[in-house]
Amino acid sequence: KHGRICQLAFLGNIITRAGIHLPGNIDYAGNSFDSFPNGWAAVYGPDAISRAGLYQIIAFVGFLELFVMKDVTGEGEFPGDFRNGALDFGWDSFDEETKLKKRAIELNNGRAAMMGILGLMVHEQLGGELPVVGAM
Repeated sequence: KHGRICQLAFLGNIITRAGIHLPGNIDYAGNSFDSFPNGWAAVYGPDAISRAGLYQIIAFVGFLELFVMKDVTGEGEFPGDFRNGALDFGWDSFDEETKLKKRAIELNNGRAAMMGILGLMVHEQLGGELPVVGAM
């Protein structure tokens, strides 16, 4: 689960730093998504999202953690299997060796994403410029 979250965080960091933002406004005051800074500055700083917005994000993540992202039906084949009998995408058609290989690939990609987002956060605090990301 943490590897999947880090994959989303890394991709989101790279995408927003490339200047791609959701269209429209983020709040009723008329602030657009691209009016907020990227990275840690969007959470903490003078131009950050409001505290109420941050609390909404934390509450939503807590809700997902407690009620959605878990094995409700008890049908999970392995830790992190949150299909709950609804989503398959052909997983059950693979043999055991292929399943183990695909799970190992997902775990390794998650570990790489954890290191990637950690590296981006550290470099953001250090400042400077990165080749792909640009100015931090």
